[in-house]
Amino acid sequence: MTEAPTNAAARELIAFRIGEQEFCVDIMSVREIRGWTPATPLPRAPGYMKGVINLRGAVLPIIDLGARFGLRTSEPTARHVIMVAHIGGRMVGLLVDAVSDIIQLDDGAVQPTPDVASEEVRAFVKGIFALEGRMVSLVDLGLILPPAEAEAA
Repeated sequence: MTEAPTNAAARELIAFRIGEQEFCVDIMSVREIRGWTPATPLPRAPGYMKGVINLRGAVLPIIDLGARFGLRTSEPTARHVIMVAHIGGRMVGLLVDAVSDIIQLDDGAVQPTPDVASEEVRAFVKGIFALEGRMVSLVDLGLILPPAEAEAA
């Protein structure tokens, strides 16, 4: 018999890529995944804020996760996707290169973020785990927006 996750610590995650790096977030935070739609820029917005789009009559702010994580970013193309996520009571679009997988993970498989990582990295990454020979970082969506911006989004 295979080991099926039976405890409350098992959960489903959505894996996505930014450049060559792979990240994941809790699947319960993601409402939908959609293709890239050009965003309308907002004046004086932070560099990681691509702008806003109209999502079925609602204004949805778009955050470039690569820029937010301090990674190299590229101009979005039709191949990029927007993960519509629920963050701190708000709906936000997260721009990523691609969604790659749905992962079932036991919390015991997650290792702490290494001490050599900067405080900024540890602010976003809750832990790291190995999956089929690759390293995947578990992202805490609650920390993507600074508190003041989370209220303004």
